[in-house]
Amino acid sequence: MTEFLDIKGGRIAYDVTGEGPLIVLSHGIGDRRQAFRFLVPELARAGFRVAAADMRGHGESSMGDWKSISRTDVAGDLVALIRRLGGPAVIVGHSLSGGAATIAAATAPDLVSGIVEVGPFTRKVQYSLGGLLRIRRYRRGSLLMAGVLLLRSLKMWMGYLDVAYPEKPADYAAYMTALRAKLSEPGRMAEFLKAMKTSPADAGAALPRISCPALVIMGTEDPDWADPRAEAEGIIAAMPAGLGAVAMIKGRGHYPHAECPDEVAVLTTSFLRERVLA
Repeated sequence: MTEFLDIKGGRIAYDVTGEGPLIVLSHGIGDRRQAFRFLVPELARAGFRVAAADMRGHGESSMGDWKSISRTDVAGDLVALIRRLGGPAVIVGHSLSGGAATIAAATAPDLVSGIVEVGPFTRKVQYSLGGLLRIRRYRRGSLLMAGVLLLRSLKMWMGYLDVAYPEKPADYAAYMTALRAKLSEPGRMAEFLKAMKTSPADAGAALPRISCPALVIMGTEDPDWADPRAEAEGIIAAMPAGLGAVAMIKGRGHYPHAECPDEVAVLTTSFLRERVLA
């Protein structure tokens, strides 16, 4: 059942499943909390209380009220939600929300006990010319994302998603039809683009200031980086020594939580039990 949290500027939609230590899930740009539709039941069965939230301007959250949709903004929303639900919590953040999880951990260490960043945009993006020439998935993904930004093209976003999901979930066609309908609502694409134009510099600056354990999960076929492992390792290297770890998932793209939710659930729960709850 959808619940709402009123925040200065608008309201955030979320739902809660299960009982146990709290995990808060936050999706990436141009998506909605149902991106975690397979991961939520896996985590709940493992003994966790799981809150999945719609990012501001996305899903069932309000739109048109937000001055910005940056990682710092989303981090503040997540911290407010954790307070509402009674933290502390582990934040699982995908893409832009990976950077938001970093900022939340740095600014509210009493409320964030651990972070899991999935395909995260947490550092300043550096494009690889050699990668664009050599690596087809990276070239296709980069060109489609540029088209989304420059042409405000929903069609190109859907094309990017086709590249970003090398392994399609069984309900992929139905999910994408519903997502297209959501992004076609008046004002939704504008909110998506508002988020897309933000820089991850704020998250990168927060990396040295976190004090909780962190796990970065990357698909080896993620089209957003020429070398996904190098990006993940760069994020961990910017954290205080000993806090971070990297998990690579072979053959998966930018959405491993939907492509192989069982594997992401095992990585996440093992990390929590060994590094956060131990």
